[in-house]
Amino acid sequence: MTNQQDDKTPTILRRIVARKWEEIDIRKRSASLADLRAKAGDQPPARGFAAAMARTISQKKPAVIAEIKKASPSKGILRDPFKPAAIAESYAKAGATCLSVLTDQDFFQGHEDYLTEARHACDLPVIRKDFMVAPYQIYESRALNGDCILLIAACLTRSQMQELEGIAHEIGLDVLVEVHNGEELEDALTLKTPLVGINNRNLHTFAVSLDTTFGLQDRIPANRLTVTESGILSSDDVEAMTGHGIYGFLVGESFMRAEDPGEKLKELFFS
Repeated sequence: MTNQQDDKTPTILRRIVARKWEEIDIRKRSASLADLRAKAGDQPPARGFAAAMARTISQKKPAVIAEIKKASPSKGILRDPFKPAAIAESYAKAGATCLSVLTDQDFFQGHEDYLTEARHACDLPVIRKDFMVAPYQIYESRALNGDCILLIAACLTRSQMQELEGIAHEIGLDVLVEVHNGEELEDALTLKTPLVGINNRNLHTFAVSLDTTFGLQDRIPANRLTVTESGILSSDDVEAMTGHGIYGFLVGESFMRAEDPGEKLKELFFS
C-alpha cells in the first residue's frame, strides 16, 4: 500500500500523512507486522464501539464520543496538566457513550499510552484517533486494545479505505469514517461501517461551520449513524443537531479547555 494523495488533500494533512509513513518505517524496526498481527490476535474482544453508539442513538439520546487530546496543530496546547485516565473517568461518570483518544505525537502531542491509560480507567469503548494510512497501523491499534479506528476520507482513496476497513473488521475493530464534503461522502458510503462522521472544520482554512453537517445529512442513508464532529460549543449547538435528527457527537476542544471535562459534558448535553 502506498501514499496516493493528490493536490486536493489539504496541506496540513499531506504533511501529517508523509510523517505517518516515516513513523511506520521506524516502528517496523522494533515491531514487525507479523509481531503486531500476533499481538492483535491475543487481545480480549473489543467493547463494541458502533454497537454502543447505535444503542444510544436508537433512544434518541445524545451519543457522545468524548475526546481526550492534549494539543492541536491550530490551537496548540489545550490542556496542561494532561491526565488521560482522570479525564476518561470523568467522561464515563458524566454519561459519555464512547471515548476518542489522540495518539499522534508530532502534531497533537498524543501517545499510544494515553489510549491504554484511558481505556483502563473506565468501561467505555475507545477509538484510536490518528491518521491511518497503512495496514500496519490497523494491527497496531488492535494490539493496543483499541475498539475502533478512524479513517479520514480526505487523505485516503476509496480503495485504500476499503482495504483498511476490511482489515479492521477482520480483527474485530469498528470503523468511523470521516468526511468533509459530498465527494468524500460518496467514497465513504462504499464502506460497510454504519458510523459516518461529518467534520465541520474545513481542513484547508480551519474555519468551522455546522452547516457542513446540515448540508450532508440528507445524503446519508437511514441505516447509517451520523456523527457530527467539531464546532459543538454550546447547548444551542446540541439542540440544533438533535432538532435535525442527529444524535451522534464527537466533541473534544470545548471539554479539554474546561476545568472539569466531565462537568462540561454534562452541561452541554444533559443539563
